[in-house]
Amino acid sequence: MYSAVLILHSWSRWLVVVFGLIALFRAFGGWQGRRAWVGADNGMGAAFVGSMHLQLLLGLILYLGLSPYGLKAFETAGGAVMKDPVGRFWGVEHIATMILAVAAAQIGRTLSKKATDPVLKHKKAFTWFLIALILVLLMIPWGIWNPARPLFRF
Repeated sequence: MYSAVLILHSWSRWLVVVFGLIALFRAFGGWQGRRAWVGADNGMGAAFVGSMHLQLLLGLILYLGLSPYGLKAFETAGGAVMKDPVGRFWGVEHIATMILAVAAAQIGRTLSKKATDPVLKHKKAFTWFLIALILVLLMIPWGIWNPARPLFRF
């Protein structure tokens, strides 16, 4: 079960990155080009936030029950996980930052939907989606923390 959820979590991160980049470029183009907010803008925002929610769900399943790096890592005596950079990354830094990223994406989607001016919709979406995507890109394990970690799990 652990490996199946881990594979899904690993592969669906690419949905987040792709949808996030598309939503970000659409928002930037709409803001700078002063164009109307169209259904495709709304759809890409929804796809980005939806993929973020899927990632959060899969991540929480891993963190709360299946992964040895989630809550189980804190079962060691004396908080040893906080002294281990890899354990601290997975047990604290990754999940905390990704939850903030999901919140930023959701805020951007909500504020862009509530704004009445189309240019303001694009600007709010761009600002919040950029924050969310930066946080995501910072916390995806690109091999910086563990060179043996694959970009594509099988």
